[in-house]
Amino acid sequence: MKQAPSIDALEKITVKKTMKRILPFILLLYVVAFLDRINLGFAALQMNADLALTAETFGLLSGLFFISYFLFEVPSNLILHKVGARLWIARIMITWGIVVICTGFIQSATHLYILRFLLGAAEAGFVPGIILYLTYWFRARERGKATALFFVALPVSGLIGAPLSTWIMDNISWNGLAGWRWMFIMEGIPAVILGIVVLFYLTNKPANAKWLTEAEKTWLEGELEKERQLSAKVNKTSHTGMLKDSKLWKLSLFNIAGFIAVNALSYWMPTIIKSLSSSSTTNLQIGWLAMIPSIIAIPSILFTGWNADRTNSHKLHLGICVSVAMIGFIGCSFATTVPLMILMLSITSAGLYGISGTFYAYLTFFFSESTAPAGIALVSTLSSLGGFVGPMIMGVFNFTQAMYIIAAFLLISLITLFSLKLVKNDKQDIVDGGSVEIPN
Repeated sequence: MKQAPSIDALEKITVKKTMKRILPFILLLYVVAFLDRINLGFAALQMNADLALTAETFGLLSGLFFISYFLFEVPSNLILHKVGARLWIARIMITWGIVVICTGFIQSATHLYILRFLLGAAEAGFVPGIILYLTYWFRARERGKATALFFVALPVSGLIGAPLSTWIMDNISWNGLAGWRWMFIMEGIPAVILGIVVLFYLTNKPANAKWLTEAEKTWLEGELEKERQLSAKVNKTSHTGMLKDSKLWKLSLFNIAGFIAVNALSYWMPTIIKSLSSSSTTNLQIGWLAMIPSIIAIPSILFTGWNADRTNSHKLHLGICVSVAMIGFIGCSFATTVPLMILMLSITSAGLYGISGTFYAYLTFFFSESTAPAGIALVSTLSSLGGFVGPMIMGVFNFTQAMYIIAAFLLISLITLFSLKLVKNDKQDIVDGGSVEIPN
């Protein structure tokens, strides 16, 4: 008779299975999502001239996405919690893919305004929805690793998107359509295809997982239920109580600055590099140069998420990353050559992307099961206002002023982070049995 595995062996097998099944797939989804969000920055190398867009107009267009994102994110996450991640993530991906494809056929700035607004509405809820989904599958002690791998999609999308987008723009002009139009069409199609795949691949919760044994399902559900019960003891369990809790608003304020910085960098990096390059520099060459900060960001985000979990010091890691990003932005204001600018942008990326995965793991510790869908979405929603402000700052102010303004926002973020008070608690801890500071 085959002997049942020990608890330790069961834990290792279940966690490994879950990570291998879920994380690579949601990473792929977010790579496509973020690429479809920021490819506007590469399109600008050709599109702005074709549509006669000024810097101010482009800044507004870049940020407009986040207005509709802001309006629809919380409702989207509440619907996901109700109908299940499989159905709702599929809906999100298919609709945003269609909007991106349609962007390839616009004829005026007005059309672009409309489609950028629709793209935000279509994609709203994707990131907080995935973060919520991860809480259905991973304990707090694994969540930093899980969210870090998910957010690796940000630099990976830059790594893939920079040469891919610029290559399409320089080499494809079928049927008389400009390269930037084909870029939108060709990069929108994968979102539609993956949205259909989600319907067949994604599993809503462990109890529905045919790829886990009954013993593995029981163990994982039991572990997650223990954490849910503990979280309900140390966090607010009503939406009213959550809204009155200053920590919700501090978490949002902290992340607003991050959104300002990341989106300013994402949308404007190709233009920044082009402004310092010679007139003979091709779009593809700019794309290769734009890959470098993304390459630097990948080990940063993975190490930060892994080490924050290992040392149970998410707050300290976040503080260091914000400080590094601040130094990077200030350094950018002094860069007058392409090599120096790439160096400063790489430092900035290492700090900014290091924040992403660690913050969203840290964020989940502040909510109970009943408040997590609305709470995670609300923080992400308020943060999306920063996504509107960041590109606008780059369009309205000159480059040096913009760099200092963004650095100032990061300083506010740093101060806010260290005003978040964590208390030592003698109750069982949600990470490793009582030795870690947890939110109260």
